[in-house]
Amino acid sequence: MKLYSGIDLHSNNHVLTIIDEHDQKIFERRLPNKLEATLHCLSTYQQDITGIAVESTYNWYWLVDGLMDAGYPLHLVNTCAVKQYDGKKFTNDQHDAFHLAHLTRLGILPTGYIYPKAQRAVRDLLRKRSMLVRHQTAHTLSAQSLHTRITGRKASTRVIQGVHAESIYLPSLDDANRQLEMQANLRMIQALHQQIVEIEKVVMNQMKLASEFMGLKQVPGIGDILGLTIALETGDVRRFANAGHYASYCRAVRSARESNGKKKGEGNRKNGNKYLGWAYVEAANHMIRYSDAGKRFFQRKLAQRNRAVAVKATANKLAKACFYIMRDQAAYDTKRLFT
Repeated sequence: MKLYSGIDLHSNNHVLTIIDEHDQKIFERRLPNKLEATLHCLSTYQQDITGIAVESTYNWYWLVDGLMDAGYPLHLVNTCAVKQYDGKKFTNDQHDAFHLAHLTRLGILPTGYIYPKAQRAVRDLLRKRSMLVRHQTAHTLSAQSLHTRITGRKASTRVIQGVHAESIYLPSLDDANRQLEMQANLRMIQALHQQIVEIEKVVMNQMKLASEFMGLKQVPGIGDILGLTIALETGDVRRFANAGHYASYCRAVRSARESNGKKKGEGNRKNGNKYLGWAYVEAANHMIRYSDAGKRFFQRKLAQRNRAVAVKATANKLAKACFYIMRDQAAYDTKRLFT
C-alpha cells in the first residue's frame, strides 16, 4: 500500500497527515516542533510512505533536513504555486496538510528546490551581509540627514563611513543630544562595517576556487560580491531547463497576463529569487557604465522604452549569459551576448 503525507508547518507546531491511495486519512495529529516526535509518528508507516510534502515556511530547515537524514522522500512545497479551491467556506490546518498529501498522491504538487545542506550556511551568511549593508546604509543616511539639517552642508558618504568620522562631524554639532545622536549613527556604521568585512573574507575563502564563481568574474560588471551572490543563490544551475527559465527565476523577464491577444493585467513580479534579481540589475548598471557593447545595447532599448525596462533587458541578457557560463563552463563572449 502506498501512503502520502502532508505537513502544515507553523512556528511552534505542525500538523501531520497521512493518506492512502484512495485519499482516506490513515493518520492525523498536531505535533510540537520536535523532530523526534515527528519521526516517532512516521516510523510505523515509513516503508509505505512514497512522499512527504512540507510547506516552505521560514523555518523548514530543521524538519526537511531531519526527515531526509532519516531516509524519507521529501518534497518542499512551492507555497506560492499551491492554490486551493475557490469558494470554500471553511479551511484549517488539518485540511491544508491533507491538501498537500492529496496533491502529492496526484503527482501535481508544485515543488521548490531543496538547497543542499552543506552549502546552505555559506549562502545564508552572504544574505546576512546584504542585511547588514542595508542597515549600514540606513545609519549613513540618518547621519547625513542630521548633519545637513543642522549645518546646511552635505556630508560625504565616504567620510561618514570612515574611521575619523567622529572627530570630523561631532564638533560641528553644538548640542549634546545632537552629538549623541550622531555618535550612535557613526558607531553603528563602524560596527556594521567590521562585520561586513569579516563575512566577505569568510565567504570568499570558501568560494574563491569554485568554478562557477571564477567563470562569472569574466563578465563585465560582475565583481566579487555579485559573483558570489549569483553563484550561491543559483546553486545547481542544471535544475533549470533552459536559460529562459533561469532568467525568469532571476526576475529578469516581464510579467503579464494575456488572453485572446489582449493584456489582462500584471503577473506576480515577485516570483523568483530577489537576491538574484538585485544582483543582475546591479551588474547591468555596471555594464552600462563600463562596457561599450553593453552601453550600445542599453541605448537601443532606451530609445524604445523607459530606463527601468532597458536596464531589465540588459539584466536579462546577463542572466542568460551567466546561465551558460555556469552550466557549460563556457567563456564569456561579448559578441554572442549582444547579437
